[in-house]
Amino acid sequence: MPAKPVFLSKPNAVAALFGRRQAVIGVIHSRPLPGSPAYDGEPMAEILDFALAEAERYRAGGVDGLIVENHGDIPFAKPEALGPETAACMAVMTQAVRVASGLPTGVNVLANGAVMALAVAKAAGAGFIRVNQWANAYVANEGLIEGPAGAAARYRAWLRAREVRIFADVHVKHGAHAIVADRSIPEMARDAEFFDADAAIVTGQRTGDAAPLEELRAVAAGCSLPVVVGSGVTPDNVGDILAVADAVIVASWLKVDGVWWNPVDPDRLRTFMTAVARARA
Repeated sequence: MPAKPVFLSKPNAVAALFGRRQAVIGVIHSRPLPGSPAYDGEPMAEILDFALAEAERYRAGGVDGLIVENHGDIPFAKPEALGPETAACMAVMTQAVRVASGLPTGVNVLANGAVMALAVAKAAGAGFIRVNQWANAYVANEGLIEGPAGAAARYRAWLRAREVRIFADVHVKHGAHAIVADRSIPEMARDAEFFDADAAIVTGQRTGDAAPLEELRAVAAGCSLPVVVGSGVTPDNVGDILAVADAVIVASWLKVDGVWWNPVDPDRLRTFMTAVARARA
């Protein structure tokens, strides 16, 4: 009897989730949640209303999917400092967004809350999570962040949540990579794949910064995973990006005045999706 392979082949996660390649994923940057420093006692209904209004703007603009992030919870805490209130609020918000929009929806619990994001995704029926550091370790704004792949993959198996895909950043933004400075970007992309990620994300240095095309190509060359660009996508560069990438995660350029904490601007979204249509053609 032949040995069972350690790594089983799996379908392209972007195509499986969104029904196409060259997908556009809009980000819902939530208002501050209970327990975070900027939360000032607003009813949860107000937080949900903002998220749902953003989801509707994205849906009407023609995006292929959404991802919900607790981006208002600045300064972000390390995973072990996140409380159950964050998971509860994220689950309620993510499910509401998914049901109202009818779009495939993902979760990113900041900072690097992979295990919590899996719990949220399972409870909310979300299809994927984003993990900013899946393998290896780096020095981030929050301090030393270690890749949670071993623990998170076991937790996903325990939840019977294999349907929740892992979108993992490679050479993640907002950090110094001194710990892995002797590893090339293609090698780090292979690390993400070896640790069972389902998609590899490429970003710039900060929220809204463009990912260098040479880094995108290096990640694509280093693994067989679908590659996603996770920051700095604009109408001017989306054509070049989608010539290589399977999807883009976009928010800042689509917001009023291009500022991430503002609401989505339907006119900017329309301009962006027109550029996407040209790239797809």
